[in-house]
Amino acid sequence: MHITTGDNVRIAYQLDGADHLPVLILSNSIATTYRMWDGEVDALSRHFRVLRFDMRGHGESGIPAGAYSLDRLGRDVLELMDALGIRRAHFLGLSLGGFIGQWLGVHAPERIDRLILSNTAAHLGPASVFDQRIAEVLAASDMRETAEGFLANWFPAPMLAAGGPAIEKFRRMLLAVDRNGLAGLFAAVRDADLRRTARLIEAPTLVIAGRDDTVTSARHGADLAAAIPGARLLTLPTVHLPNIELPAEFTATVLGFLR
Repeated sequence: MHITTGDNVRIAYQLDGADHLPVLILSNSIATTYRMWDGEVDALSRHFRVLRFDMRGHGESGIPAGAYSLDRLGRDVLELMDALGIRRAHFLGLSLGGFIGQWLGVHAPERIDRLILSNTAAHLGPASVFDQRIAEVLAASDMRETAEGFLANWFPAPMLAAGGPAIEKFRRMLLAVDRNGLAGLFAAVRDADLRRTARLIEAPTLVIAGRDDTVTSARHGADLAAAIPGARLLTLPTVHLPNIELPAEFTATVLGFLR
């Protein structure tokens, strides 16, 4: 299923759960598709109408040329909600999805009930790091080196060395990423800075951080939670994808906060 945005970009989505349930939107990490939430959908959809989507540049969504902006990614979510007749929803965003969640909390507070920001930050820099990543991914002959770099940053070394279905699933996902879409989303992360505006978020907010996260550090999570009025902080003994490392604890945490 998909919608087409006002700037003529296809946004693919998936809905699970009964129509009468409150809506929970899941927004994933850069370099993944909405399939990164497969393990959580069964439990979450017993209580919520779960909406997942592929960001522009990834998965089954369109891949427009050029750099993307956080503003455009946030507006994609609002256009998706409008097209599906969703007035308000809970929102769970991880990594880049967490940046989108912050944007929605600041710019569309009337659309967001409760907000969960997992393994994310208000700002990541310096910009030169992302400029280098954009140049490297566009110049590479294939996605193999990029994929292994992401995996090393996302999972603990023993889990990565052991391999298994979860690791292989994400490796396949990464190898299938379109380099132009990845570069466009890297630009969105590079240019995003919510350090001043995050304090305007009014939605009840839970920030989840990974103790061993090297992408968005535990300090990033603590700083974000401190900036958002009334936000709760939970630090888990994980790297960057707690829903994969600690699926039962992660899902129980999400349900406990939302319900």
